[in-house]
Amino acid sequence: MSVALAALVVLTVIGFAFLPSVFATGDPLAGVPADKLRPPGPQHWFGTDNIGRDLYTRVVYGARLSLTATLIAVTIALVAGTLIGLLAGTVGGAVDIVLMRIVDVMLSIPSLLLSLALVTALGFGTVNVAIAVGVAMIAGFARVTRSEVLRVRRAPYVEAAFASGVRWWTVLGRHILRNSYGPVISLAAVEFGMAILAVSALSFLGFGSAPPAPEWGSMISEGRDFLSVAWWMTTLPGLVIIAVVLSAHHLGHSLSGRNRS
Repeated sequence: MSVALAALVVLTVIGFAFLPSVFATGDPLAGVPADKLRPPGPQHWFGTDNIGRDLYTRVVYGARLSLTATLIAVTIALVAGTLIGLLAGTVGGAVDIVLMRIVDVMLSIPSLLLSLALVTALGFGTVNVAIAVGVAMIAGFARVTRSEVLRVRRAPYVEAAFASGVRWWTVLGRHILRNSYGPVISLAAVEFGMAILAVSALSFLGFGSAPPAPEWGSMISEGRDFLSVAWWMTTLPGLVIIAVVLSAHHLGHSLSGRNRS
């Protein structure tokens, strides 16, 4: 997959989320019972579901909830993980040891299992799903940020800034953070795809928005009872998720390669 194609897929899905009416003119909640379980065709690109709703329209409008949850999750993980890694790598000593042992514990728990535990405690809903997924991803960002901060922290220009009496928070923001954020941003692009998978998985299990709100994971869950007669109800939304995840991963790895070079 080329970088241009991956970017096109991601930009298209972002367009789905912010301008759904441009890509689909129908109502995602309105169904025509006479048109139920129609296969994909010129009139219904992705076919229709069991109550006659256009599946393509629901996928387009479902991008808003799914991507909103994903963006919230990645933002939580990026901000919290960066702060933890920055603090641990800069201060060092006992602070570093305590924070990294907490991170190690979080990394030892499968992220989906941790997300399930958190969303069970928080309750159902798209925002709660996003918070649960975001918290489960913090450890990865903290590890990468800490390693980059340790690398930059030993650079001569940072030592010179400290020796010249520059305030530590100025050095932290102007020198350390500015020169260590590249790999973290690349990780955010990769984790964006993983967050979509996690959000969709929790939605599939019923922790997302309540029906009939369109959400990618819940749409796949609704279609599993009709696999023998309407394969498109699960396959096509699933292919959309796969395309977005692969595109986000490709963009993330491309950014990572540029940062290393």
